[in-house]
Amino acid sequence: MASTHTLETPDGTLYYEVRGEGPVLVLAGAPMGAEEFVPVADVLARDRTVLTHDPRGISRSTLNDPEQDSTPELRADDVVALLDALGADSADVLGSSGGAVTALALARRHPGRVRTAVAHEPPLMELLPDAAEQRAAMEDLIATYHREGVAAAWAKFMANAGFPVEEGDGAPAEEPSEQMLADSARFFAHELRETARYVPDTDALRGGPVRVVVGVGADSGPLSTSRSSVALADLLGTAPVTFPGGHGGFTDDPEGFAAVLRGVLESRR
Repeated sequence: MASTHTLETPDGTLYYEVRGEGPVLVLAGAPMGAEEFVPVADVLARDRTVLTHDPRGISRSTLNDPEQDSTPELRADDVVALLDALGADSADVLGSSGGAVTALALARRHPGRVRTAVAHEPPLMELLPDAAEQRAAMEDLIATYHREGVAAAWAKFMANAGFPVEEGDGAPAEEPSEQMLADSARFFAHELRETARYVPDTDALRGGPVRVVVGVGADSGPLSTSRSSVALADLLGTAPVTFPGGHGGFTDDPEGFAAVLRGVLESRR
């Protein structure tokens, strides 16, 4: 059973949940919030204190200035604020997708607060050989959002990222809720660009005090995030760790995903 909390910050309000007891583990997404992590968080809470949250401006985490962009650095500072609220000096961190970029920024910006940072499929498009094309495609889909709306932008996003897109307009099968539409709008207008264009200081991370592990989904072969994960691991001089499933493997196989993550966290350099 999770306890739910809110934390007032200079920028707004952060919503977060805490489960279990033991060493602290943060699960971070972006734009994905706490809700999608529930199945794997419940599994991991058997032997850890698991902290999940809605990232700034998403769902129940509101901003005083809704037009403020979400950067990896600001999201990393938010994680530190949550650790302070929890009374935790340090934590292990699993970040997935945009949350993996948050985890990398956290390891660089607040190295004393992180033990192991696991970056699961970070969308680091600047690390790819076709970075210029990826950058142009990102700007095009942001323009598509502003011109044609969320459904058209998601269709273009999914196709560019390498996800299979069914015949049609690419809109989700179910009617999106008002909150889903609002979160999608924030993602395209205020989060995607700063996240995808983030360039980690791999030299500093490679020789730094935080253990950084790159994760990639077993079924993520065609995805751009699989390519960027391999590129990051190469720059760090490590091999990526394979997790079950694809980009959202923690929802596809919570038990299997948790088992691999536990193995990573329990291993030593």
